Amino acid sequence: MLRNKLFGILLILCSTTQAAVLESDRPPLLLPQPQQPEAAHTSARILTRYHYKTMPLDNAMSEQIFNRYLKSLDPEKLFFTQADIDHFSSARTKLDDAIFNEDLKVPFAIFNLFERRMVDRISYARGLLKAGFDFKEKESYHFARSKEAWAQSEAEIRDVWRKRVKNDWLLLKLANKNDKAIRETLDKRYTKSLSRIYKNKSEDAFQIFMDSYAMSIEPHTNYLGPKASDSFNIAMKLSLEGIGAVLVEKDELTTIRELVAGGPAILSGKLNVGDRIVGVGQGKDSVPTDVVGWRIDDTVELIRGAKGTIVLLDILPANSSPDGKHKLISLVRDKINLEEQAVKKSILQVKNGNVTHQVGVIALPAFYMDFEARSKGDKNFRSATRDVSRVLEELKNDKVDSVLIDLRNNGGGSLSEAIEMTGLFIDKGPVVQQRNANGEISVQSDTEAGVAWDGPLGVLINRGSASASEIFAAAMQDYGRAVIIGEPSFGKGSVQTIIDLDEMSNNDKQKFGELKMTIAQFFRINGGTTQLRGVVPDISLPTVSDEESFGESSYDNALPWMKIDAADYQTAGNLSDLLPLLEARHDTRVGKNKDFQYLLEDIAEFKQRRKTNTVSLNLNERRKEREARDAKEKLREKNGDANLSDAKHKTRDDGLQASERNLKDELAEEKSQKNAKDVLLDEAVHILRDEVDLIKLDGKLAASVLPPLN
Repeated sequence: MLRNKLFGILLILCSTTQAAVLESDRPPLLLPQPQQPEAAHTSARILTRYHYKTMPLDNAMSEQIFNRYLKSLDPEKLFFTQADIDHFSSARTKLDDAIFNEDLKVPFAIFNLFERRMVDRISYARGLLKAGFDFKEKESYHFARSKEAWAQSEAEIRDVWRKRVKNDWLLLKLANKNDKAIRETLDKRYTKSLSRIYKNKSEDAFQIFMDSYAMSIEPHTNYLGPKASDSFNIAMKLSLEGIGAVLVEKDELTTIRELVAGGPAILSGKLNVGDRIVGVGQGKDSVPTDVVGWRIDDTVELIRGAKGTIVLLDILPANSSPDGKHKLISLVRDKINLEEQAVKKSILQVKNGNVTHQVGVIALPAFYMDFEARSKGDKNFRSATRDVSRVLEELKNDKVDSVLIDLRNNGGGSLSEAIEMTGLFIDKGPVVQQRNANGEISVQSDTEAGVAWDGPLGVLINRGSASASEIFAAAMQDYGRAVIIGEPSFGKGSVQTIIDLDEMSNNDKQKFGELKMTIAQFFRINGGTTQLRGVVPDISLPTVSDEESFGESSYDNALPWMKIDAADYQTAGNLSDLLPLLEARHDTRVGKNKDFQYLLEDIAEFKQRRKTNTVSLNLNERRKEREARDAKEKLREKNGDANLSDAKHKTRDDGLQASERNLKDELAEEKSQKNAKDVLLDEAVHILRDEVDLIKLDGKLAASVLPPLN
């Protein structure tokens, strides 16, 4: 009990001391670690010789790195002033020398100044809370500043922050918070921001600088430090070794947000959502290391470990006060499968008169593959294609009429998986062409005979569908195998490989990290490329995306669009007669669909707000805007046509950031969002229903659309 009381006192002392330190001290000076200059030089040697887009590391490249580094640190130009930029102007053409000479003082000096400026700005923001604001004034705030010039003076940047804080205050005031509650909320928010600055490490500065270099060559080339490399590998194989708990930071404490099904944490029955992890030990009889106030990634690193080993957790239960009774829990680490990021199946029913159609929907978040397990000969290795193949068998047993592959926000993954996935829907044939840096073209094909699904097929894409998603969608379109529905995809038509810098340097331990480097460009089998232009859908749905800020066309150094000769292939179907019929039915239906029309209204309003880039800081004006929005939503609800998500309207205007809401409310909102009506998915399903109707009515049309049976 004494230990728990001491812990509570320690928490209070830590928070009080931290506040004092943050107000008076500068962040600790970060210096390059011994291995980092060598890692930078090794990366440069590889990038200048073997990249698909060979570019020398010279003064011109140095200028690009300089500009990208500043943009990565301060994208909205909220911290640096023009004087800061001028202070380092002599470094514009010297970053190439810094890398080659293995002397990273200048990039680290820039990062250290950035941290100081962050402390300056946020400390100033906290100071503004004492006096409050006059909301009767007629003034406005530009909330997106990426295209603005750097502030020309200290007075100018302070005015930007004054308006930023005033807007934060106004959002809470509009949510009916009183001044005392607003001060407390914002002071806590800004103090947390300051706290994060003091937790930065040398690896953070190095990661950002090296990524700025890599991405100055081409947008999809990246440097991956050891931690980033681990995260990438976990995402690819959808598994890790640990306890099976999703963790978040709440009030400086590592908090359990979710327990993964089948993992040691949930199987133990001793842990609950909301429990706080305040200490971590290695072994059942170890002394836990205090992790209060730690960065979440550092705590996670302690908790993860080899399968079969024991981790000891010092737990402060969810409903306990800071001086509550702790629990010591030991768990045996195991392999955790990340099912939430794997293939998901659902069956949606659509009525047409007295006939009910069943559409099988396969949501695929990524083209994942456990390369390590496969290389070791594990017959049960995890892959997206294997999971989709299994789900297709289940859908056939469920007697679905058609299948929709939902690739929205699928950013890609394994190229080989995209090829094998295509093979589930065509017999044999080329899937994608590759051109390497020497201009040599190779064709990669599906060589497995037979298909897993030969019925009506659709692919749903959006601007977030990239890379492997585009290879698959393009192949389905070129073969005439599926109706492509949605918005133009991302436009990434390049191929990357992972280069282990430690392997290249014969290092025994992981210390240099990896390069994700572009080595080729891929082309469709029709000879075109998805580069820049993406996959253009057969039937378009409305888009919220802004091409200037998201997608390949938003990059200033993207590879160009080009065309090569088509591969030798035979189409599996011909959709030319079907598509106009589907388009006509789609147009008629959405014209009468209130939810769809509401969505169009919301998108138009959102785009106009983004274009205006300004909000009023006058209380009466903002209140009228809010009342108009609320009235519109109430009218929709009255008509029984509430659109998209009730949770969105409940939490949208509370003025709080996600991390400031209690965990229970946060999880409830997330659940509500997941269960919300998906207007675009609903329309895609109706399009597939139309396809089934049309080919049933017209045998000739069916023969042209569906692949011939073997």
